[in-house]
Amino acid sequence: MQTHPEPVKAPDLTKTKTLSTMKHERNVLIVTFLFVPVFLLIVFTYLPALNMLRYSFFRWDGNAPFMDYVGFDNYVTLFNQPRYTGVMLNSLYYIGASFVQLFLALVLAFWLSFRLKGTNFFKGVFFFPYLLNGVAVALMFLFFFEPNGTLNSILRFVGADSAIRLWLTEPVINNMLLATISIWRYIGFNIVLFIAVISAISPELYEAAEIDGANRTQILWKIVVPNIRMIILLNLILAIKGAISVFEVPFLITRGDWGTSTFVIEALRITFGGNPRYGLGSAFAIVLFVLIILITLMQKALLKEER
Repeated sequence: MQTHPEPVKAPDLTKTKTLSTMKHERNVLIVTFLFVPVFLLIVFTYLPALNMLRYSFFRWDGNAPFMDYVGFDNYVTLFNQPRYTGVMLNSLYYIGASFVQLFLALVLAFWLSFRLKGTNFFKGVFFFPYLLNGVAVALMFLFFFEPNGTLNSILRFVGADSAIRLWLTEPVINNMLLATISIWRYIGFNIVLFIAVISAISPELYEAAEIDGANRTQILWKIVVPNIRMIILLNLILAIKGAISVFEVPFLITRGDWGTSTFVIEALRITFGGNPRYGLGSAFAIVLFVLIILITLMQKALLKEER
C-alpha cells in the first residue's frame, strides 16, 4: 500500500512576528522606565560624588573663580590637626555604645521572648523611642540636661548639690551622654529584630536544654546566640555604620561644640561655615565614605563566611 508523506506546515510568520514585536516593546518599556531613575542617579549622586573627590585635591572657598591644586594636603591636614583627629575619636563613643546597645537588646529580647505577664507592655515601651522624631528626641534631652533642666532640678531636690554640673559642656561626659541617648533611641529596633529571630528557634532545643539542667543564662549563650549569630553580626555592622555617620541628635543638642563634633557635623562646618573650605570638607566626606565602604565590604565578607 502506497503512503503519501504528510505536507510540511509552513511556519506561522504572524505568530513569530507577534512574539518579536512583544519582545521589542517589552525592551522599550524597560529602557523607558529605567531611563529617568538612572539619569537622576547619575546626575544627583555619581557626578556630585566625583566632583567631591575632585574638590578634595583643591583649596577653594566656593566663590573664587579659580581653585588652587594642593594634592593630598587636605587629607594630611585631617590626620595631623588635633581638632580633626578628635572628631574621628568621638566616633569611638558611639561605636562603643553600639556594642552596649546590642548586648542589652539581646538580653532584653531573650527575656521578652518568653510569654510572661507584661511582656507586650515592655515591648511597646522599648520600641516607642524608635518611633520618635529626631528633633523631638534632641529637644527633650536638651531640656533634660540644660543648667536649669530636669536632671539638675532632681539633684537639687534630693540634696545632691555637689553633683550638679553643666552636663553638656564637659567633653567626656557630654559625649557619653549623647551616645547613651543613641542607645535609648535605637535599642527598641534591635529588640524587635532579635525577638523575631529568637521566636523562630525550635522550642525542642529549649526543652532539651532544660532537661539537661541548663538555666536561662546558659540557654541564651549556648543555644540562642549561635542560632542567631548572623543577625547579631548584621545588626552590629549597621550600628557601626550609624555610629560613624551620626549627626541629628548631637547637632541639635550641642551644635558640635564642647568637643562633641562628629564626622558629618564637622564636614558641614568646614564646608559651609564662616570660613568655607570646600576642599577640606570634601576630603572629610571622602574619608567618611571610604570608612563606610570598608565596613560594608567587611560585612559582606563576614556574612559570606557565616553562610
